[in-house]
Amino acid sequence: MNSIRKIIHIDMDAFFASVEQRDQPEYRGRPVIVGGSPDSRGVVCTASYEARRFGVHSAMSSAQAYRLCPQGIFLPPRFQAYKQVSMQIREIFFEYTDLVEPLSLDEAYLDVTRNRQGMPSATIIAQEIRRKIREETGLTSSAGVSFNKFLAKVASDVNKPDGIKVVPPEEAEAFIAALPIENFYGVGKVTARKMRQFGIRTGADLKRFRPEDLIAIFGKNGWFYYEIAHGIDRRKVCPVWNRKSIGKEVTLEHDIDDIDDINTILHDLAAEVAKELQRHRLQGKTVTLKVKYADFQSITRSKTQAEDIAAAAQIVPLLPELLAKTEAGSRKVRLLGITVSSFPAPIAAEMVYQPELPF
Repeated sequence: MNSIRKIIHIDMDAFFASVEQRDQPEYRGRPVIVGGSPDSRGVVCTASYEARRFGVHSAMSSAQAYRLCPQGIFLPPRFQAYKQVSMQIREIFFEYTDLVEPLSLDEAYLDVTRNRQGMPSATIIAQEIRRKIREETGLTSSAGVSFNKFLAKVASDVNKPDGIKVVPPEEAEAFIAALPIENFYGVGKVTARKMRQFGIRTGADLKRFRPEDLIAIFGKNGWFYYEIAHGIDRRKVCPVWNRKSIGKEVTLEHDIDDIDDINTILHDLAAEVAKELQRHRLQGKTVTLKVKYADFQSITRSKTQAEDIAAAAQIVPLLPELLAKTEAGSRKVRLLGITVSSFPAPIAAEMVYQPELPF
C-alpha cells in the first residue's frame, strides 16, 4: 500500500538581495533593490524586506521602485554569485534525498518520503535543512511541509521570512478553505480577478463549484482548480537535471607558486571529492583540474580513464600529468579545484504515488 508523500518546499528569503547584504555588510538593514538601474527601463529582480516595506516588489519597474523608495540601494544582479550559493544549498538538499526539483535558483521541492537519513519526520528534516543553510551560507530560508506540492508551496509563504508552516492531511481542508484565492499557487492576478467576479474569494468558495462549471469558466485549468480546492495534487517531485559532476575547489588565502604546497592542497581536495563520490554512491571516468592564476585567468585540464573513479587513490596519480599541462609553479595560483564527471546514466528513481484523500 502506498504511503502519503512527505513534500518540502524550500524558498530562500529575498535571495538576491540577501546575498548582497551578506557580502557587503554596509548594506545590512538597508533597503536593497537588485535589478535594473532606476534611470533605465529595467525591472526589479528582488527587493530586500527593508525595501518591501515601501511597496517595492519583484517585476516592478526600477523607476517605480525609485519613486517609492528613493533611498534604496540599487544594485545590478550578480547571477554567477547567486548560482554559486544556489549550488551550495542544493548540495544540502542532496544530503537528504535525490528527489529534488529546483524551480529556480532560490526555491525547490524535495520529496523526503524515503530519505537518505531514514528520518520519519519531514518537519524535522525541513528544520535541519534551514539550519544548515543558515550555517553554511549565512542566509535564511522558509519552508512549507505537506503531503503534496501545492500545499507545500503555499505553506512556505505563510511564515516568511525565516519560518516554517506544516500542513498535515487532517488540517488541509481547513487550511485551503481559509486561503485567499490570490494566495493559491497557480492562480495569477487575471484569474483571481475573474474568480472574484464569480464570488470566489477563498478556497471554501472555490470548493463549492462543480468541476464542469469550473471547466466551463476557466477551460482546461478548471479541473486543476477543482482538485486543489479539494487538496488533491498528483504531481510528483521530478528532478529536472541529473548530477553531472562532483567537485571541490578552494580559493587560497595567499597566491602561491610552490609546487609542494600546490600538491598538498590538491591531495586534500582529492580526498574531499572522493568522500562526496562515496556519499552519493557515484563513480566517474573523467578527472578535471581547475587552476585560477593570480591575474584571475582560469584554465581546466582533464583526463578520462577507462575504469571508474571513486577513490582518492585513483584521483591522485592523475594529478601530476594534469598539473604539468598548466603553468602552476611558474605562475602564482589563487584557486585550485578538482572535479570528477562522466557518471553512468542514472536509473530512474521510484516515485511514490499520491492517493486521493477523502476530506
